[in-house]
Amino acid sequence: MLDVVFSVFFCLYGIVIGSFLNVLILRIPIKESVALTRSHCMTCGHVLSWYELIPLFSYIFLGGKCRHCRTRISAQYPIVEALNGIVYVVLYLACGISIECILYCLCTSALIALSFIDWRTKEIPLGFNIFILLLGLIRLVTDLSNWHQYVIGLFAVSGFLYLLFLLSNGKAMGGGDMKLMAATGLLLGWQLIIVAFLVGCIVGSVIHLALMAIKKVGRELAFGPYLSAGVFLAMIWGEQLVSWYLSMWATY
Repeated sequence: MLDVVFSVFFCLYGIVIGSFLNVLILRIPIKESVALTRSHCMTCGHVLSWYELIPLFSYIFLGGKCRHCRTRISAQYPIVEALNGIVYVVLYLACGISIECILYCLCTSALIALSFIDWRTKEIPLGFNIFILLLGLIRLVTDLSNWHQYVIGLFAVSGFLYLLFLLSNGKAMGGGDMKLMAATGLLLGWQLIIVAFLVGCIVGSVIHLALMAIKKVGRELAFGPYLSAGVFLAMIWGEQLVSWYLSMWATY
């Protein structure tokens, strides 16, 4: 029963945070103030009332349209809100009530926002990587006995990507992706960030090859969403994957 109560709490809290993520996703690319400008319709500029800002329910209540100009509201709003609520519940069920769970939830919210922005603009805003880096520093301080795992994680994947960046004159890898792997590496530790990177590469390769075949997209891809997916999956199943891999070597 307690798990149900906490799951509902994490879901509702995640949905509320997801509403703020939509603000970041829409305003950061166009350099509009996140803190000073009131929520408004992106088409007609109508300032939204409080009952138009209730996550998920406002979208349903308004029929997916602006109450003032009747322009259809992007489905991104409820998708991001629901997605953030779901991942918060998943992380709670995987980690329980812990500092790790809180840090992972906040990191995942940042990953969702930067993924949507990167998908559209091919650029990861620096602020997200700084935020995740701060979460990593908190993780380091709260688990000082294992400090070396997090410090190695800071460079384990990002150092490799930096080498690729130098050898290709910046063509093989974007700077934002390197910073993302450094920041999340400090948060997860070296073992899990390697898992995250490998999973992200596999997911990215499969999905992008499918998009190239079906939608005829170019070779250039936004790597941030795939790396973010790898990081999230490593948070949930990374330790199990590492244990499974090590057990395979133990049999030889």
